[in-house]
Amino acid sequence: MSQKILVIGAQGQIGSVLTESLKKLHGTHNVVATDIRAPQQYEGVFEILDVTDVSALESCISRHSITQIYHLAAILSAKGESIPIKAWEFNMGTFFNVMEASKKFNIEKVFFPSSIAAFGPSTPQENTPQFTVMIPETVYGISKSCAEDWCQYYFMKFGIDVRSLRYPGIIGYQSLPGGGTTDYAVDIYHKAVNGEDFSCFLESTATLPMIYMEDAIRATIQLMEAPKENVKIRTSYNLAGMSFSPAEIYDSIKKLYPDFNIKYEPDFRQAIAASWPKSIDDSSAKEDWGWKPKYDLHSMTKDMLYQLELQYGKKSANQFA
Repeated sequence: MSQKILVIGAQGQIGSVLTESLKKLHGTHNVVATDIRAPQQYEGVFEILDVTDVSALESCISRHSITQIYHLAAILSAKGESIPIKAWEFNMGTFFNVMEASKKFNIEKVFFPSSIAAFGPSTPQENTPQFTVMIPETVYGISKSCAEDWCQYYFMKFGIDVRSLRYPGIIGYQSLPGGGTTDYAVDIYHKAVNGEDFSCFLESTATLPMIYMEDAIRATIQLMEAPKENVKIRTSYNLAGMSFSPAEIYDSIKKLYPDFNIKYEPDFRQAIAASWPKSIDDSSAKEDWGWKPKYDLHSMTKDMLYQLELQYGKKSANQFA
């Protein structure tokens, strides 16, 4: 029996790339992409869906005979701090809508993305363990930490096969920054390729765990394709790719763009970053379902610049091949 996949938040940073990968894996017409706004161009099945509307969500699941759900819609860290109550209500409300609908329609698998934002300043910052103290200080992180426990609850009480990853900062060329604290590491590449100086809202030494989009998507699908008995953690798995500071990513770009300049103008997001881990222990993911990243900072920088050169039609991208 073929799977029918529902992607909620399909136009976001992760969703836009993950949806295309799922279409290749399961077939274009077996993936139902949804968001609150329609894309300008889309090949496949797309519906406008406000996931705060339970009736609309349930109707979509029923009409398409959905068997798996990827719930990616959320208000992110930096934006969430400006509208904390709205962010909490949206992030948790939509989570419960998806989980209750999954229970009602006997959905086979659910994917919920957590984040390193679920950790806090009392969490060990170096090689952060899978199981550790989690007292986040942002509404985004609080919602993710709470939802992790609810994931385990729905699995234990109702048998819903919900799976989750604690994403580090995700870097990709496929979309523009979307309001996250780690998004400086996306914007900096766009500025470099377009010949603009970069103003960084974090301090030069603010080391954070990051992952290249290709690795993040591969990890997501790998977890969802893993045999059920291999998924031993039902809160959320630590996931890691690399760790670096703004100064280090700047140096990696400077090797290929020697005229590129940066200045540091830390704002409120520096306090958010300072409360998060600097590096992540993802040994549980490696042991349980074979996770292994492919990209480090150097190889990511080369590919990011290559892809953005192509997008912007700048000087020959072949120099980075």
